Amino acid sequence: MLALEVRHLHKKYADFQLKDVSFQLEKGYIMGFIGANGAGKTTTIKSILNMIRVDSGEIRVLGKNIAEHEMELKQDIGCAFGDIDFYTRSKIKTLTAITKKFYKNWSDDVYYSYLRRFKLDENKKIAELSRGMKVKYSLALALSHGAKLLILDEPTSGLDPVSRDDLLGVFQQLIMDGEISILFSTHITSDLEKCADFITFIQDGRIVASAEKNDLLESYRLLSGSEKQLHEVKERLISYKINSFGFTGLIHTSDFDHSSDIHAAAPSLEEIMIYFAKKEDVYV
Repeated sequence: MLALEVRHLHKKYADFQLKDVSFQLEKGYIMGFIGANGAGKTTTIKSILNMIRVDSGEIRVLGKNIAEHEMELKQDIGCAFGDIDFYTRSKIKTLTAITKKFYKNWSDDVYYSYLRRFKLDENKKIAELSRGMKVKYSLALALSHGAKLLILDEPTSGLDPVSRDDLLGVFQQLIMDGEISILFSTHITSDLEKCADFITFIQDGRIVASAEKNDLLESYRLLSGSEKQLHEVKERLISYKINSFGFTGLIHTSDFDHSSDIHAAAPSLEEIMIYFAKKEDVYV
């Protein structure tokens, strides 16, 4: 069974639209969801959660249509958002007492284990928490009701490197038994390079690629060379930058002549995003 399947999703606004967005996440894996601000990540996530009405398309969670089985499926979905705002005057324990009533599989034992792991004091008010601590509290709630699909939107934003690394460890532990799956949207692509199994890349409301992480990285090459060498490959590049040494540019591996003396290296996820964002730029 697939944990998540998005089929031919369309949603049109006055100044933006999702266009035929399709991808799927198998059970027991972590999928990184990447794209620049305004690319469509949040609109897609809201569509998955049935928070907005789509124009067309279908979203299935654990084999069932979310629009038809929303209440049932949301028992099995855990969410954590980096920019969520809680009622600041309440204590953690007060908000938890309210939240747990919505979930039939809530576990106090699991919840308190995450409070201890994240070093959260339930007697503190939300106003006393740093941004990173708010994210950790949001995650503690998301992880405490037996969710089978975790949807995380910028969950590591505001966290220091040590705390981020700890969370990545938590995510990898969660998927080990093959029952929990994670859709992980973030701008910190280095986190995904550490923990993600698959990557879905969205640009201008369209899916550029959705593939196993290593396959995706291997499908591009980052070239660097002289200005003269640029003219040899310019028409085949996705985009490029001019620098004092010549140029750097991104190319599909299938479009690159490996017998060329132009230096080629595997790009990072961040570099792939940057060069696709520059695709429409005009170079002199």
